[in-house]
Amino acid sequence: MATVISAVATAAPYRFNYRRLFQRPAGAPPPRLGFPKRFPWPCFAKQSSRRLLAMKKKKSEEDEVVKELKMTVQEKMATKKAERNAYLVAAIVSSFGITSMAAIAVYYRFSWQMEGKEFPILEMFGTFALSIGAAVGMEFWARWAHKKLWHASLWDMHESHHRARVGAFELNDVFAIINAVPAIALLSFGFFNQGFFPGLCFGAGLGITVFGIAYMFVHDGLVHRRFPVGPIAAVPYLRRVAAAHHIHHTDKFDGVPYGLFLGPKELEEVDGEEELQKEIKKRSKVYRN
Repeated sequence: MATVISAVATAAPYRFNYRRLFQRPAGAPPPRLGFPKRFPWPCFAKQSSRRLLAMKKKKSEEDEVVKELKMTVQEKMATKKAERNAYLVAAIVSSFGITSMAAIAVYYRFSWQMEGKEFPILEMFGTFALSIGAAVGMEFWARWAHKKLWHASLWDMHESHHRARVGAFELNDVFAIINAVPAIALLSFGFFNQGFFPGLCFGAGLGITVFGIAYMFVHDGLVHRRFPVGPIAAVPYLRRVAAAHHIHHTDKFDGVPYGLFLGPKELEEVDGEEELQKEIKKRSKVYRN
């Protein structure tokens, strides 16, 4: 026991020398600070320069692409504006000219008939009655012709109306001229002749003319926005008409509606009221703009 205690007491204590970890051997050169002597600075600089040039080139190419796209959009908008202005001038001139001629013809026709004669009440009643009848009848004629002719044997002409239009006019506009021919013929015959039958012909031509003008403003102006229509876009029923015609262009109900002013009624008959309401809501923002 005494021997063990003596051995422990006389044993030298163990101490860890931390200096040996960082002590430099004798004769060893001092350590160098910084990067190694052979660090590839020139190669690194060249690579950085190439990357920077490549990034600048890519950015310039992207800027050129963006610039070209902006110019293309601006050119398209300018072309679209020019087309709308051209059609607007044509619409105003034709509408004003036709309306003025029709009003003057009505005035002079009845003023001539009433000079020194008995008031032609029966003839005037027949003229105005047939004017209204012809205007309403044109809606049913347009519906039938649209379905049986334009979407059938005359599709080659009408197809231009279902494609993106190039220019201010389209081949489908020829139908407006075709419908104007009988109107002008009836108005001319009724204007230059007196009597009950010429009065009816005059009224029929007048009704076709009124329908044609209304069709142009609602179909071409409100629906397809070929020219601004002003307060017409605020009429609720005409909004329904426009929405119904847009559904016709989607072919969701086999082309229904084929008519214009009675288009909403046609959709109701094929259970398309829900789709009509969706289209009205979707286009409400367009009408406000």
